[in-house]
Amino acid sequence: MERVAHCHLIARVLAADGIMEDRERAFLERAMAKMGLSDEERDQVMHFEGTDGAEEALAKMPEADRRQVVDDLVAAALIDGKLSPHETEIVKNVTKALGL
Repeated sequence: MERVAHCHLIARVLAADGIMEDRERAFLERAMAKMGLSDEERDQVMHFEGTDGAEEALAKMPEADRRQVVDDLVAAALIDGKLSPHETEIVKNVTKALGL
């Protein structure tokens, strides 16, 4: 569940500006592969199925792991070379929800 929740949050940041460009999609694909998501889990992430509760699923992880999630979200937000207000807001909200 934590791996899927992590990828859901990355996808949420990447789609925050309403457009997921090729390099953003590739970033998400690499993250899902790195975390070993199954085809079914990847499909859920790509279609934003079950994204509710992602923060809660990750909030109990060790602090170092939660910090890694935030680092990945920042990297996702910056992958297209632009930082939109929507992306910034999502990263701030998730950081707060994770107790960081």
